[in-house]
Amino acid sequence: MILVTGSILAREDSFAEVLASCLEHVERSRTEPGCISHDVYIDCQNPMRLFFFEQWADEAALRSHFAVEGSKAFVRSLKGRIVETTGTKIYRAESIQR
Repeated sequence: MILVTGSILAREDSFAEVLASCLEHVERSRTEPGCISHDVYIDCQNPMRLFFFEQWADEAALRSHFAVEGSKAFVRSLKGRIVETTGTKIYRAESIQR
């Protein structure tokens, strides 16, 4: 499984638009082949920060996700509306039996 994390800090005056774009991106991404989960959360310590957590079946599914025009459009929609981003962090993970 591939895990993806990242966060963005929205400008206060554009938070509503950024959140709407994030939710639209999440909903669309969930329908893509290989998407196990795709979520966005508001940081309880800084409500202008949005945190993404994604699970993908494999690297090919993730690469396909990045190539979708909707994903590219989402990134473009953030330009000028966010203060900073942590960037995308990608990890390969495997389940551990308990």
